[in-house]
Amino acid sequence: MGSATMWWVLAGVLVALELVTGTFYLLMLGLGAVAAALAALAGYDLNTQLVSAATVGGLGAVLLGQWRKRQSSTPQEAQDQHLDLGATVQVDAWDTQGTAQVKHRGAAWTAVLAPGQTATPGLYRIQAMAGNRLVLEKI
Repeated sequence: MGSATMWWVLAGVLVALELVTGTFYLLMLGLGAVAAALAALAGYDLNTQLVSAATVGGLGAVLLGQWRKRQSSTPQEAQDQHLDLGATVQVDAWDTQGTAQVKHRGAAWTAVLAPGQTATPGLYRIQAMAGNRLVLEKI
């Protein structure tokens, strides 16, 4: 099997894996494999093929990462993505580490205080989600 064929097979495998994961980074690496396959078809040696794959795939992944970082979400977009934002929960007690266990949507959640808030029992609004923790602000 020739070099170009191996690069095409690798590109197909990377695209198939990207379809499973949905991250788009594997798609960028697949584009790098396509660039290497085209270099192989043009008759370039293995070193040139590897450099073209690394350059195109790496540059694509870096540019995709920077593009995703620049995508800023407005408060309304965040609300649309996390339907829990703005909901209210009852906090019965805070522990010594500044966390509380609250019931929300029928499940127990760990809650933390938003910056500048004091830990007192009462009704709180979900301001944000930090991983699997609810960030609360006093109402």
